[in-house]
Amino acid sequence: MSVQAPSSVVLIRPRHFTPNPATAADNAFQTVDRTRSPAEVAVAAYEEVTAAANGLAAAGVTVHLFDDDDSTRCDSVFPNNWFSTHAGGRVAVYPMCSPSRRTERRADVIEMLKTRYRVQDVVDYSGLELDGAYLEGTGAMVLDHLSRVAFVARSHRANPIVLERFCTQFGYEAMAFDASDEAGVPIYHTNVMMGLASRFALVGLDLIRDLRRRAEVARAIAGPGREIIELTTAQVADFAGNAIELQTPTGRVLAMSARAAGILDAGQRATIERSCRILPLDVPTIELAGGSVRCMLAGIHLTPRPTVIPVPEHPALAPEHTALVASR
Repeated sequence: MSVQAPSSVVLIRPRHFTPNPATAADNAFQTVDRTRSPAEVAVAAYEEVTAAANGLAAAGVTVHLFDDDDSTRCDSVFPNNWFSTHAGGRVAVYPMCSPSRRTERRADVIEMLKTRYRVQDVVDYSGLELDGAYLEGTGAMVLDHLSRVAFVARSHRANPIVLERFCTQFGYEAMAFDASDEAGVPIYHTNVMMGLASRFALVGLDLIRDLRRRAEVARAIAGPGREIIELTTAQVADFAGNAIELQTPTGRVLAMSARAAGILDAGQRATIERSCRILPLDVPTIELAGGSVRCMLAGIHLTPRPTVIPVPEHPALAPEHTALVASR
């Protein structure tokens, strides 16, 4: 088992997905598909999330799948931006930059966490939106649960005051840095350029232009004994950094998009496969919105509540337990 790799995730399946025009200004990863109608895009996204949920469950990951029928929430497929969970029974709820995304926060998701897992405390930072201060969860932060470091590419989606408050309350050390693509556009979310696993990290180090700071970030990432897999700018653009390590009963898997997995070279794949299996999920429509598999999955780092199993008259008839896909 690894404290870095959760065994359960929350996944949102939207009925009205579309790339969000309100977030396009600072999300250089976002694109528009002019070959399909909005209705066709929405149907394809719904089907991609369904297939991803089934693929994760088949691999042994517990998936809590929530449907979203609200036509005003086109980005709700990315729940990792509005909440995160932490060992010790803690949940954080975050302030979102775009007003169009603030209604994605759902009480039923938090209630499910309280029902199925041991939740001691929910810390809600969303009121800071009124002050124009934002911190978009594990999109803006890539959390090292081993070394307790929060890696953050500076942007207006990661307010330094909110970041410091989160780190103080949740026991992380902030490591902020400037990162930009080849055109000089700042990276909008850290998790598109960096993915941390237990034994390795996928990182677009070249996007950190300051060489001294780049070396400091690399040392911090490698500190727990990780091997750094350096990504090219082209691989970052194809979401190779937007991956998440997950724990299953048969070992760890690295969930990433089929597009991202396809751009890895043989050496990179070999390094990954020394400690976990690559689990490619085909989400090309979702990626139009500028995020990929890591953005879609909110990992659950909480302790499950014990399951009460009814005792039948004949013990041989006791139910079996399998990975659960909970639909709400």
